[in-house]
Amino acid sequence: MKQKLFAELIGTAMLLISVIGSGIMGDALAQGNDAIALLANAIATGCMLFVIITILGHISSAHFNPAVSFAFFLRGELSAVMLACFVVVQLIGGVLGVWAAHVMFDLPIIQISQTMHRTGGAQWFSEILATLGLLFVIFGGLRARPDAVPALVAFYITGAYWFTSSTSFANPAVTFARGWSDTFAGIYPGHIAIFVVMQLLAVVIGHFSLKALFK
Repeated sequence: MKQKLFAELIGTAMLLISVIGSGIMGDALAQGNDAIALLANAIATGCMLFVIITILGHISSAHFNPAVSFAFFLRGELSAVMLACFVVVQLIGGVLGVWAAHVMFDLPIIQISQTMHRTGGAQWFSEILATLGLLFVIFGGLRARPDAVPALVAFYITGAYWFTSSTSFANPAVTFARGWSDTFAGIYPGHIAIFVVMQLLAVVIGHFSLKALFK
């Protein structure tokens, strides 16, 4: 159990380092071109996902995401105790990753995001679809090509940064952690709760729809 929890902690921290760090670097180098900054953010995140899922997948199944852990719990593949433990270390790992990125770029460690545009019905619906898509990729990949799951998730998230209006958070730990970074990838803390609700709602929808699809 300790090894699994440590893997989830490290993996989630590394994921947030890539999300926040690439957002800071991309924003600085793009000189106001948000498209270039988002492209850098998406590519770096996708690359990191491929790495951490490949390396840590055999230890903890590489969730790095409370929504994914909840989905495995609903499928009876994760106990309630392990679900709670996974969620706690994922949240802690996410915040540690944000702080590490701030230190790396010589920014104040403790920040609160002021990014106000990540809200509204369109973005909430986007989070449902983004999370459903992620679950489709994971469980469909496990059924069809388990060895390809790291690449499938990496490709999906890289693309979903661009085809979803919310830039595909699809992860309560990532959403929570990004609330504590007033940088390109941040989200105002007051907008976090509804994003998380939409993500978890997608898990419930996905539990029934994907179970019927991947019998």
